[in-house]
Amino acid sequence: MAVAGRTIRLVAIELSDDLIQLETKAWEEIQAGALTVDTAAAVQAAITAHAEATGQLRYDVEMELKKRDRNPVPPLAG
Repeated sequence: MAVAGRTIRLVAIELSDDLIQLETKAWEEIQAGALTVDTAAAVQAAITAHAEATGQLRYDVEMELKKRDRNPVPPLAG
């Protein structure tokens, strides 16, 4: 898709449950003011490994992970 001379990539980012759980733990620690170096390093290592294993860009994986964890979409009422 091109917008005003720019190309926008529309890519579905795949995330594993383990990766989401690790980011959730880190986000909870951040909110409590208790993020540890070990947790932060584990999240970064897991993001990098996941990106390499799935052929996705590391940046895209990290941004999608943070978006899903920090701004979850509520379930539809029905």
